[in-house]
Amino acid sequence: MDDHPVDLTGTVALVAGATRGAGRGIAVELGAAGATVYCTGRTTREQPSEYGRPETIEETAELVTAAGGTGVAVPCDHLDPAAVRALVQRVDDEHGRLDVLVNDIWGGELMVEWETPVWEHSLENGLRTLRLAIDTHLVTAHHALRLMTRNPGGLVVEITDGTADYNASNYRLNVYYDVAKVAPIRLARSWAHELERYDGTAVAVTPGWLRSEIMLEMFGVTEPTWRDALANEPHFAISETPRFVGRGIAALAADPDRRRWNATSTSSGELGRVYGRTDVDGSRPDAWRYIAEVQDAGLPADTTGYR
Repeated sequence: MDDHPVDLTGTVALVAGATRGAGRGIAVELGAAGATVYCTGRTTREQPSEYGRPETIEETAELVTAAGGTGVAVPCDHLDPAAVRALVQRVDDEHGRLDVLVNDIWGGELMVEWETPVWEHSLENGLRTLRLAIDTHLVTAHHALRLMTRNPGGLVVEITDGTADYNASNYRLNVYYDVAKVAPIRLARSWAHELERYDGTAVAVTPGWLRSEIMLEMFGVTEPTWRDALANEPHFAISETPRFVGRGIAALAADPDRRRWNATSTSSGELGRVYGRTDVDGSRPDAWRYIAEVQDAGLPADTTGYR
């Protein structure tokens, strides 16, 4: 059952927040399985967002197509209800259906002040973070789920940071980040309730320690040289590419029995184990088990048995 082919031919997916990181990895892997993937974000070749980063939604769409699917780049600010309504109308006009929605909108890295109490953290930045992390998901669901419920069996994936168990027992860096990463887990439960009569499935999924473009840049490494970062952060050895969580979600989308996951919280590591998915290097990192049992326990970095 290891890395057997996944077939999503005929599936129409929307990855909201696909410019970079997990969103890009998920979009590409859905494309590799044959899906048509609408890739949204605020950074285009003509108009960057406040991130000021080089990745664009056009690049993501091209990667989706190169992987074997059909990538469609649609600029969209998911805080703008009219823009999201127009996005969903386009999907409806072009396909008349939506089978998979991945809510990966985030955008708070530049505003989060790590380990800062609420009375010292910028209130403006904190509230903006919550709008980007929560309001965007609600706006997107309001418009997209109306189309999804036209046909039975849709899948909604809420992307977050941390499993339900881990986040329930660990304070996540500051109050705004903590709330932002707990909320998608609860939203998945809400969508599961609301989609029940339509045979839909909603799941919260967390990647592990992600080797995103921003994380690699922060450590001063590239994907081919990522192990050079271990000299300063040995636990980075458990890290994974954005493709790993994408492979797990593609397998989930193709699973005819996926409703067994309904209303649950899971991780890239668990999806990899259950569906026989591996990362691009052939490993199967189980980051959240490692973080709890090794990193948080204060043990020396050792990924034996964890990847």
